[in-house]
Amino acid sequence: MDLRRALPPKPPSIIRYRKPNSKINQSVDPSPIPKASDALPLPLCLTNGIFFTIFFSVAYFLLHRWRDKIRSSTPLHVVTVSELAAIVLLIASFIYLLGFFGIDFVQSFISSSRLDEDDDDVLHHHHHSKPKTKPTSMNPAVSVSFTSSSSSKDEEIVKLVVSGSIPSYSLESKLGDCRRAALIRREALERKTGRSMSGLPVDGFDYDSILGQCCEMPIGYVQVPVGVAGPLLLNGCEFMVPMATTEGCLVASTNRGCKAVFSSGGATAILFKDGMTRAPVVRFGTAARAATLKFFLEDPINFDTLSIVFNKSSRFARLQSIQCSIAGKNLYIRFTCSTGDAMGMNMVSKGVQNVLDFLHIDFPDMDVIGISGNFCSDKKPAAVNWIEGRGKSVVCESVISEEVVRKVLKTTVPALVELNMLKNLAGSAIAASLGGFNAHAANIVSAIFIATGQDPAQNIESSHCITMMEAVNGGKDLHISVTMPAIEVGTVGGGTQLASQAACLNLVGVKGASKESPGSNARVLATIVAGSVLAGELSLMSAISAGQLVKSHMKYNRSNQDMTAITS
Repeated sequence: MDLRRALPPKPPSIIRYRKPNSKINQSVDPSPIPKASDALPLPLCLTNGIFFTIFFSVAYFLLHRWRDKIRSSTPLHVVTVSELAAIVLLIASFIYLLGFFGIDFVQSFISSSRLDEDDDDVLHHHHHSKPKTKPTSMNPAVSVSFTSSSSSKDEEIVKLVVSGSIPSYSLESKLGDCRRAALIRREALERKTGRSMSGLPVDGFDYDSILGQCCEMPIGYVQVPVGVAGPLLLNGCEFMVPMATTEGCLVASTNRGCKAVFSSGGATAILFKDGMTRAPVVRFGTAARAATLKFFLEDPINFDTLSIVFNKSSRFARLQSIQCSIAGKNLYIRFTCSTGDAMGMNMVSKGVQNVLDFLHIDFPDMDVIGISGNFCSDKKPAAVNWIEGRGKSVVCESVISEEVVRKVLKTTVPALVELNMLKNLAGSAIAASLGGFNAHAANIVSAIFIATGQDPAQNIESSHCITMMEAVNGGKDLHISVTMPAIEVGTVGGGTQLASQAACLNLVGVKGASKESPGSNARVLATIVAGSVLAGELSLMSAISAGQLVKSHMKYNRSNQDMTAITS
């Protein structure tokens, strides 16, 4: 429903709407400005057509005459009667077009300026009900913010949102002020539910930065503490790793693992595959036709053509492979491509759409059921990601000296090797785990993902990890490795451009896109995730081996506050 229903109509007034960046989106102009078109004797479309025709016709005529004069060496200033008439018509039509469109533009600009000046008067003029008292449970800071932004008008909008006359999702577009929209939506939600949102902060956040890209219908933001672990010595470089988590001991444990790795000379990470996937599902009338397309797509002769079509979607997208699987009349096509510094889901989806449109020429009977058929597979545990990889595939290793294992990790090399075999390998196999042959890789992956603006749901496949431990150097030292085939990260797009997340990316030196080597920032971030997982695995396994897990969690992961008093 339109916002104009928040105000009583006035017969002599004209309600005008401002552009989305205005602070108040409604105003009344008591003196309508006449348009230039009001004085025209003919219909507007006919008049415009006449003058457009005159302008281009005489311009074409004059250009041809002047070209002939230049060819015959006739002076241009020698003008015939027909040329003189054409010049007059050209000037007249130009003046009309300039005056008509120019005056209309100036009038709209003046009208907008007048609306800016009259906002306060209009709100006061149409104010006929006082704002209701805020619920006592409302956060005082939020209450001040709400009443400070044209409270009478906001009160009317809140009532309309509560009644359902104005959809909550349309507040940003109608008001042109994202923060004000969040405040109004929050207030309306409290009144509709009768429940307080006082613990959810609303001030101190840039709501414009999430509009149309990160979150819809915001009412505040959740505070997640960010800790830092490190330095992580990886591939000869030191990184301080930001981790957003509410689990006690997690950052401290990862930090201890980083210390053990650092003291032993660091870790080495190798990225051995880099390709995001998308797998549409298409259907044919027969299984034979589906098989025909499968053979066509997997034929190396056709790959170059398909690559050209696919790569048109982006200057960074580069098709790497196509893998097909048939289920009856249905064909699942798994496209893999590089995506630069972006995580790349949107990029690969656009490329896939280009290829599907191209295939329709030779396969008009192909019915595209869905751009994603779950053979990708995104945000779900899947063997195809565990085997084939998705995103960045990384292996990270380190040799931890016997002294560090004893002094820093408080355990022994034989105890760690035995525990890893029975827990991470045999235990996970008994549980029929899919990609979960590790102690707690998801803990570290999730914490880094939230801190750096990655998609938390992709923690599912990004946490696929197998942790290996064995005694080396005559059984004295420990060789530990983590293999992670599907780390899905990016340093541009999505939540990476928000201020807090961008700051965390900047901390590790991978903020934004790399201009020198496109894709290198995202690849470095993937190796940092793997290196941090290695540190976390090393520390947790040592705590379990030494019998310290329960003791440390009881000490550091439990609140000492009196919950009875807080509840009352």
